[in-house]
Amino acid sequence: MIETPTGIDGLGVDFAPQPLITVLGVKYLHLRMEDGSDLYVTEHGMPFTKCLLPDNHLGDPAWRENHCVRLPGTSDVYRMTTKEVGGRSKEIVVKWNRMGQDIPGETATGDLAGAEFNSPFMEFSLVLEMRRARYDSPGMFYTHKPLAIYVPRKFVEGERLGRRRYKMEAIQRSHDEIDLDWNRKYAVIYGWLKGIDAADACRQGRIDADAMVALLRQSNEDMQSQGYCVADSKPQHVIVRPDSNDRLVRDRAGAVLYGLVDFELLQRTPARDEAMRAVKRHDYLIRQAHRFESREEFPPGLAPVTIMGVDYVYGQVESTGGALWVVGHDPVLFDYFLPEKWRLTPRTKLAASEQVYKTVTKDNVHLVWRISRVGERPDADPFVRNQRRMLTYGYNSPFEEFSIAMGLSRKGIETKYPRAIYMTGHRSTASSSLSDRSRYESHADLHTPGGHLILSEQHEYMTIWGYWNGPDDVLAVKDEVVYQGIDALSAYREGLLTQKVYLRVMKTAKKRLATAGIEDLSLSGSHLLLSIDQSQRLATDQDGLPLVRIRNFELLKVVSPALKAPTSMPDDTRGDPNR
Repeated sequence: MIETPTGIDGLGVDFAPQPLITVLGVKYLHLRMEDGSDLYVTEHGMPFTKCLLPDNHLGDPAWRENHCVRLPGTSDVYRMTTKEVGGRSKEIVVKWNRMGQDIPGETATGDLAGAEFNSPFMEFSLVLEMRRARYDSPGMFYTHKPLAIYVPRKFVEGERLGRRRYKMEAIQRSHDEIDLDWNRKYAVIYGWLKGIDAADACRQGRIDADAMVALLRQSNEDMQSQGYCVADSKPQHVIVRPDSNDRLVRDRAGAVLYGLVDFELLQRTPARDEAMRAVKRHDYLIRQAHRFESREEFPPGLAPVTIMGVDYVYGQVESTGGALWVVGHDPVLFDYFLPEKWRLTPRTKLAASEQVYKTVTKDNVHLVWRISRVGERPDADPFVRNQRRMLTYGYNSPFEEFSIAMGLSRKGIETKYPRAIYMTGHRSTASSSLSDRSRYESHADLHTPGGHLILSEQHEYMTIWGYWNGPDDVLAVKDEVVYQGIDALSAYREGLLTQKVYLRVMKTAKKRLATAGIEDLSLSGSHLLLSIDQSQRLATDQDGLPLVRIRNFELLKVVSPALKAPTSMPDDTRGDPNR
């Protein structure tokens, strides 16, 4: 884990506003130079942080002139030694990143078809992932270590850098955690991997041409076996090391030992990508089933909080400046609900009159997210009694919605699974004539661990719910679609419910809510979720009525204190209060 170091005073560098930042799963120490340049240091670069400061290598023209050698190839890449700082220096490779550019010599066919240069952060993410993956299966290979990403302050027009705007915009959309600047250059800094490349070894007579081709093929097969490939595989990317007898170092089986460099076109194989999504989904399902049992240690930046009887993992969202409350005690689940995992994935709108969407996250998790209408006035007629009551009450806050959902579950009334609440980082404004301040006033005493209001009219809120396809504890054992959800009104319209049964379902749901101390001020068949089983029939209870889950909590009003929740979940819930 990266920790903020000390001892950088007087070096013309300071910590950025968010000194510890995670981008695409990689943790960085973010430093800012006096001239506005940025340096993002990885865990591998941390021991050499002072050596990696720009003034100690590329940023000093005189030093660069005498200690920098350009390496062959089409890319802008250099080998150099840093200045000695604190009794140590570091041999590094500095390569200017080519994200957003066309690949030189790219054609419509061949290995480069469809390939794109990685951003520096994507490159580091994939390299570190591949370094970890090398232990997943037989076979071993080495790479140079990613140390830091250097971003000079100087602005250069993106067109002059050869960037295509549509390509850069696509890359920017995939990097919610950080803003990639169209007008700034980015350099990746790696540790120097000692040795010579396979092409040089061939020219020097250490291996013949056939052995060089065989080594390149072997390196590609080794990468493929781990689930990775490089679109422009070359002998120059394979590093071998001569021994003291001027021969190449080999392993015990007699095979040439090698390392790999140059990963601007590294990518996962489709099989690896699918396998990773499956692993993440499996981990997610198990953790959700036990989210109130977790004994995971909370990392810095996350904290357990209880709001209106619901336990959450709370933390700020680095990528947007917002905040996130994840239901349960498991801090590992926090990562699954970061907005960059679900905000921009393909989505399907589920209601014509509401902003509610179904999506599959980047981790292959099915979710439903809804933009909260807290602070808005319901679209209701003040001269119609039932609608006037809606206006008087107003929309519940996300925290009230989750509290009611969890309270109903404890009383045996099934609901959708409440997963997380996200507060956006950007400010929002609404006309005073359309606003309802009652919730902001009633929540004025509720604060985050940092002392901020949990409910602010200057931010938007989104509630995140599980997409209903089966109980959490069942899916944790076997990941398969147990049920397909359909609301009661749609079931009636599609002929799955007769009018008589539909009205009985509505009456029963209203009665059960009342028994639990709840009134739905706008009860509709669209608020009730039914289940279609694997035989394509509506799942029913012992009385033959469809199984019902409550799916809308915006206008549920607590009319009895009986629903008040305890401050934390009891230990005997088996991790799932909905069961």
